[in-house]
Amino acid sequence: MGTFKPFVFSLPIILLVVAFTSCKEKNTNASGMAVQKPVNVNGVVVMPKEIENKIYTTGSILANEEIEIRSEVSGRVVKINFTEGGWVNRGDLLVKINDVDLQAQLKKLLLEVSLSKEDVYRKTKLLELDAISQEEMDIAKNQLGVIQADIELVGSQIAKTEIFAPFSGQIGLRYVSPGGFATPSMLIARLMEVDPVKIEFAVPEKYLGKIKNGTEVFFQTDSYDSTFTGIVYAVDPKIDPSTRSLSIRARCQNKEKLIFPGSFAKVEIVIEKLTDALIIPSEAIIPDIRGEKVYVRENGMVKIVYITTGIRGEREVQVSAGLQPGDTVITTGLLQLRENMKVDVGVK
Repeated sequence: MGTFKPFVFSLPIILLVVAFTSCKEKNTNASGMAVQKPVNVNGVVVMPKEIENKIYTTGSILANEEIEIRSEVSGRVVKINFTEGGWVNRGDLLVKINDVDLQAQLKKLLLEVSLSKEDVYRKTKLLELDAISQEEMDIAKNQLGVIQADIELVGSQIAKTEIFAPFSGQIGLRYVSPGGFATPSMLIARLMEVDPVKIEFAVPEKYLGKIKNGTEVFFQTDSYDSTFTGIVYAVDPKIDPSTRSLSIRARCQNKEKLIFPGSFAKVEIVIEKLTDALIIPSEAIIPDIRGEKVYVRENGMVKIVYITTGIRGEREVQVSAGLQPGDTVITTGLLQLRENMKVDVGVK
């Protein structure tokens, strides 16, 4: 049996194999020099488009008008003229308090004023005949005036025993019953005007000059997925010193009664709209010590461009300076890129 002899490569053969392998792994140009392969990345072509500058905040829904119905005088409730949760019109009688004693006082005073007027008439004739003094005439007139003033006082007290609706709206739950005793401190019910409703919210003071009467606001509540539109009608002239925010109110029609006072509202306000803004994805922007920069493909090579940004959205950013329409901004592979590096960009 023959002896096994291992096959041994000579050094020149090994070098030749390595050199051949290296030549196959690199691209070469006509002169035989190595050529860098372009890096595959993605990018976007910058074109003018519309963008909105929005701010987001939270607020509360308020009734357009809301009052607590209470009696101005103490007394027994003799009539409740509304249904809980029902609709009432302006001027409707809601509650009547017992006024029997006051009506009796008024009747007595009306009789007294009639007698007092007759007394004044007689003394006027006597004064013309110099049968009485001017002082007696003045006393009679004064008594008539006192009685008339008492009539007005009792009449105003009687008026307070009737509670009328100051505006049309919806009545809430009532807290008294017919025959119960009402006092000025007792809540009878609440009356609300719910069409339209108000939206109250606050924004930082830097937006003071951007929101004014007539500005549209969009909001949502937890009750419905729909987005409602309101119009700003009032801006508080004072900034809250504790929060440095500005309180604002808007109105929204609520004919279908889908919005309830007291609800939490998520508010969106468009404070600026640009129709020809240059927009790029936010992931394309690289923070730098000199500011913000992006990588742009120019003649197949990477170029660094410093930019000035404007309006920022959730995923896009407006570029106000540094780019031109038609520029191709690279959005992927940013960590491996260097200026003047060759790139092959797949445009989305």
